[in-house]
Amino acid sequence: MLQRKSPIAAIRVRPRRPATVGLAVAVLVVALPHHGAAAAWTDAPSAMAAAGPGAPGVTPADLRFRRDTLRYGSAREVGLLAEPVARMPADLAGYLEPTPDHPAHPTYAGAVVLAAKDGVIVQHAAVGTAVRYGAVGPAPELPGVELPADQRIPARPDTIFDLASVSKLFTTIVVLQQVERGRVDLDAPVARYVPEFAAGGKAAVTVRMLLTHTSGLPAFTPLWSAYPTPAQRLAAALATPLAPGASPGGGYVYSDLGLIALGVLVERVTGRPLADLVRDGVTAPLGMRDTGYNPGPGLRPRIAATEYQPYAGRGMVWGEVHDENAWSLGGVAGHAGVFSTAADLAVLCQSLLNGGEYRGRRVLRPETVRTMLVNYNAPLEAAYPESDRGLGFELNKHWYMMGLSSPVTFGHTGFTGTSLVIDPISHSFVILLSNRVHPDRNWGSNNVARRAVARDLAEAMPVRPRSAEAWRADPRDAATVTLTAALRRPARGGTAEFLLWYDTEPRFDGARVETSTDGGTTWTPVRMTLRHGGQRWSSDGTVTGYGGRVWWRASLRLPDGATHLRWSSSTDASSQGRGGYVDRIMATDRNGVLFHGEGADAGRLRAEGWSPART
Repeated sequence: MLQRKSPIAAIRVRPRRPATVGLAVAVLVVALPHHGAAAAWTDAPSAMAAAGPGAPGVTPADLRFRRDTLRYGSAREVGLLAEPVARMPADLAGYLEPTPDHPAHPTYAGAVVLAAKDGVIVQHAAVGTAVRYGAVGPAPELPGVELPADQRIPARPDTIFDLASVSKLFTTIVVLQQVERGRVDLDAPVARYVPEFAAGGKAAVTVRMLLTHTSGLPAFTPLWSAYPTPAQRLAAALATPLAPGASPGGGYVYSDLGLIALGVLVERVTGRPLADLVRDGVTAPLGMRDTGYNPGPGLRPRIAATEYQPYAGRGMVWGEVHDENAWSLGGVAGHAGVFSTAADLAVLCQSLLNGGEYRGRRVLRPETVRTMLVNYNAPLEAAYPESDRGLGFELNKHWYMMGLSSPVTFGHTGFTGTSLVIDPISHSFVILLSNRVHPDRNWGSNNVARRAVARDLAEAMPVRPRSAEAWRADPRDAATVTLTAALRRPARGGTAEFLLWYDTEPRFDGARVETSTDGGTTWTPVRMTLRHGGQRWSSDGTVTGYGGRVWWRASLRLPDGATHLRWSSSTDASSQGRGGYVDRIMATDRNGVLFHGEGADAGRLRAEGWSPART
């Protein structure tokens, strides 16, 4: 049961207003559709595949946990640029009406964003309405039937939202708590703890497989409409067979049924209800007083409404869990059912950045948090590009994490329009809570807004140029941009050096360094060596994915007769990292300087979709 006061809500919310290198080089940034981009980057050897020891990477073992306690403060005091942080509310407010990237309907009726770094909450704002519609009109338009103005409820920073699948994270944590206590073995069959789960070919399915969605279970089954009682629905969930052709551990399918089974598992091994385990193991120790299942009727005015569900006999769902299966199971299930506020979720995020502890109360051991962030699905990436997952948490998902992504960035989304992104490298996170299904799920996804707030926080983290002549590829979707420089004369025994900073969506986005020996008509990738500190690695001329968030000193040999040098990179149609930068370009040969980006040759650069980088 939810309680009424939140420890962070008690803190006064401050009012907030809505809101490269010098070388004879051509740099090309191309935005391609996902499948086309993937083909373009996988047909040739990738920079990562070609890299040797020292190539950029980060693992959970590299993380350094802090002991921060949340407080409100300014962007500047934690080294962030103020403008991208300040524009978050305005960016969210823009989606209260149809937009070019979400044209048919508003993205949501209301939303709340909270962003923090190093324990400082730098943005916490609400836009729109928590309750706006009373019904939905007929298809195909599905118009929202608005409530009278005096019955609408504006969204507030402390509005309570139905978290939908973000609830899975609470189930994950209580499962891992039982692993810490020795009651559950991650690699034991689930049937050891829930014997009836073995039905349907699932005897070999392990706890770890359920947490990583590799069990072979189907994604969903309509328990709520197919079975008449909660007991029968739960029994049916546990008896659901593997999907046709599936084998445990052999593939990836995101499955609600697996988390329903994990909720039952922890109840069996502890003899206690899941709601009590979440309360006593997570929300109470962390002081998350606005978080729990089945909120009481007194909290209804603070809760965001979700969907009009006449097909389930529910009308406009408001104050009850939106997910039909969770609702039909009494409001508490392993896959859905938790309600919370942005401030409470901020405490959960900060506890994980702290290694499982907040204000002296520990919910997970540091080694458990590290274990949780290992990408156990890495062997499946080629066949299932969106499968990257730790235990319960998603990893490195640019489609909503954007420039906060890294191999250890973790988070989750919820069907109702919720998401959280936690970047342990920068000790930051961003939470977006919305009621995008209000009044109807068919109004569309809120991924555009998820990307917007993640992009804003990432853009607030400055990339510091090393000279006044640095360049950055403009952050465009589905666009080709180039930065080209002509050498003073054809090279003879020449070399080039430059600084490179890159962060792109792995496989789908990337950068390439190329040379031309015919005046820029044709281009060939050129092998380069990259160094930073004691790290050194080589690339066939392409880079993609996580670049370590550092400046690499790149060096290469120019082919005889080279007349131009360029970087070329690609982005797909929607998701990006923090992009590509170049700085301090210099090319020479046996006869002297071929190009000096910080000198007289700066004017010889031809920028098409590149801009000077000032931060």
